[in-house]
Amino acid sequence: MSKKDKKELVPDLRFSEFKKTEGWAKTKLINVADKNIKWSFIGGPFGSNLKSSDYVSKGVRIIQLQNIGDAEFKDKYQIFTSEEKADELLSNNIYPGDIILSKMGDPVGRACLIPDAHPRYVMCSDGIRLVVDKSKFSKYFIYILINSDWFRASVEASATGSTRKRIGLDVLKKLPLVVPKKIEEQQKIADCLSSLDELITAHVQKHEELQSYKKGLMQNLFPAEDEALPALRFSGLHKSWKTKELGRISKILRGGSPRPIDEYITSEPSGLNWLKIADVNKKSKYVVSTKEKVLVTALSKTRVVNKGDLIMSNSMSFGRPYILKIKSCIHDGWIAITEINEKIYRDYLYYVILSPTSQSYFLNNAAGSGVLNLNADIIKLLPIPFPDHVEQKKIADLLSSVDDLIAVQGEKIEDLKSHKKGLMQQLFPAMDEVIT
Repeated sequence: MSKKDKKELVPDLRFSEFKKTEGWAKTKLINVADKNIKWSFIGGPFGSNLKSSDYVSKGVRIIQLQNIGDAEFKDKYQIFTSEEKADELLSNNIYPGDIILSKMGDPVGRACLIPDAHPRYVMCSDGIRLVVDKSKFSKYFIYILINSDWFRASVEASATGSTRKRIGLDVLKKLPLVVPKKIEEQQKIADCLSSLDELITAHVQKHEELQSYKKGLMQNLFPAEDEALPALRFSGLHKSWKTKELGRISKILRGGSPRPIDEYITSEPSGLNWLKIADVNKKSKYVVSTKEKVLVTALSKTRVVNKGDLIMSNSMSFGRPYILKIKSCIHDGWIAITEINEKIYRDYLYYVILSPTSQSYFLNNAAGSGVLNLNADIIKLLPIPFPDHVEQKKIADLLSSVDDLIAVQGEKIEDLKSHKKGLMQQLFPAMDEVIT
């Protein structure tokens, strides 16, 4: 790209019909708001103006901070206020199709579109309404721009707060934007990226459907609480099931942490794998590597687990099992399930521990006033229902095949998101050109 092109703010990738037209123009976020609409760029009410005492069972929906997703509206959390209160807060009302931004949270400045499930809504105090001037700007183009990496970086740089970032309305108004001077070019870019968004949404929906399918299988392939047999069985398999406590079909051991750990960390090839909670991929059932190793002298202060053993965390997100594909040392945040009875198929045991009944057992028996945790004795008493080895393998293979489909679908989504990110980097001028 020539110096002239950079000065004119021309992106690397441009649609052919606009290549010979003038470059993009710098502006500020406030300038894209529709000045013909009252309160087209405004924040939510002060907290004292909308309190929990104003909530009712039905009426005008309140948009909470947790409803504002990163380029998606999250619909699960729903609260309402009365029509009278909404009228009182008319300047803080927001309507279907409007853009709402977050003044705080992670990430700060994220935005989503208001859905059309209700004729109007009331914003929370940390929401910001933006109504785009459609005579000059493509709304969807501005929406994409607000959620782009470079605009997000500008928001982050302007936000305050060390733990939870926050940005004020006045600061947000002045943040720089760069847009094609022709609304037709804006719309062309918006159409291109929106079609990609639709494809991503379709794949996300399929991913969610597969997860729901797996959840249904898990509920029916294992016996429900106080039941001797599952609701769903393979054709031709009618043998009875047994139930034994986990501690009777395996050995349950807690990990150990040599301290201070920094004195034992090593980069030497002879070092032993050192598994931390952060090393596991929560989307996978296997542990295949660790980021760090410890010296052999740590052996007396830690716990070694072998390939094929299971581990699970005993605190925070407790009860989530993993199967080791490597030999490793584990710290005291892990519980190891070792010396598994040969009558129990390891992959089957993994799915039994993941089943709704087992997870409910963990939740009901976890202890702690603040952070809940599990101890080895609780885990030892976990009831493990199991059929013969043939049926165990069929159950595990079926669930594994669904997990494979879920993983493939997840990879498709990530690939599409990466493709979109790459496109946006080329369809928009570089950030350093915009802010200089």
